[in-house]
Amino acid sequence: MREPSDRDLVRRARRGDRDAAAALFRRYWRDAWRAAFAVTGRRSLADDVAADAFERAFAALGRFDERRPFGPWLHRIVANRALDLLRAERRLSDEELPDMPDPAPVHASGDRGLLTTVAELSLERRVVVVLRYGVGMTPAQIADALDLPVGTVNSRLARSLEQLRESVEVEHVE
Repeated sequence: MREPSDRDLVRRARRGDRDAAAALFRRYWRDAWRAAFAVTGRRSLADDVAADAFERAFAALGRFDERRPFGPWLHRIVANRALDLLRAERRLSDEELPDMPDPAPVHASGDRGLLTTVAELSLERRVVVVLRYGVGMTPAQIADALDLPVGTVNSRLARSLEQLRESVEVEHVE
């Protein structure tokens, strides 16, 4: 028996099928949480962002264009929600976010040092890196998700990669 497609699950979830909604949640939770963590740099905030993004996505399923893939749409919600919360936090505290994130969760394929280095990027750069390399979105999808020109996304990616390369080189020299 093959797995149902996202499109099938979305259609069923729209009709109130809780099992279909749960299947979408299981399919995308880990990636949504990782994207939220990579943008925010904090576990507790990543939990809130990912949960809120799913809540918003399920509430908006009626407006979802099922000709488009569900994953990038959800990740757009995750990225925008993470950015909104970080911006609100900055306005409320009137100071910069902490330089160091909470300790990164250990993943067999992950590298804690690299996650920390990514977390040190500016918010604008961090978001495009996470969406490109953490979530796997194309520059065009990122541009659409963040309402930016593709050239801006490519520029931020190039500058981010250069900054990451320099940070990694400095770590190896020390």
